[in-house]
Amino acid sequence: MATGPAPRVLIVEDEAVILRLLEVNFRLAGFEVETAARGEEALAKAAADPPDVAILDIMLPGLSGIEVCQRLRAAPETADVPVIMLSARTQDEERERSYALGVVAYVTKPFEPAELVEVVRRALDTPSGA
Repeated sequence: MATGPAPRVLIVEDEAVILRLLEVNFRLAGFEVETAARGEEALAKAAADPPDVAILDIMLPGLSGIEVCQRLRAAPETADVPVIMLSARTQDEERERSYALGVVAYVTKPFEPAELVEVVRRALDTPSGA
């Protein structure tokens, strides 16, 4: 078993109950967790200390998850961070728009936290651009 540092996940979700649920589940799964409730806050945290993976809710106050993803991709220090979109929106155009930005997965609400942890683990095992 690898004994490196715990992978860092940035979870961006404006619903406090969901944010806390995710934070607890990822900590229990051995991740170091950083959280943000707004897109601007997420970008500041990612720029200061880029995460190993980011989970973005699409519908956020201020900048949307789509806009946050675009800005993460545009910044050299976060361009290769795997992004997973989390959304209540199931429309194909939202999913297609997200994948066009290079997200590695699009997870719809409601979701099972353990399954989302596995999606993140797979994203971390996949080299960027694969």
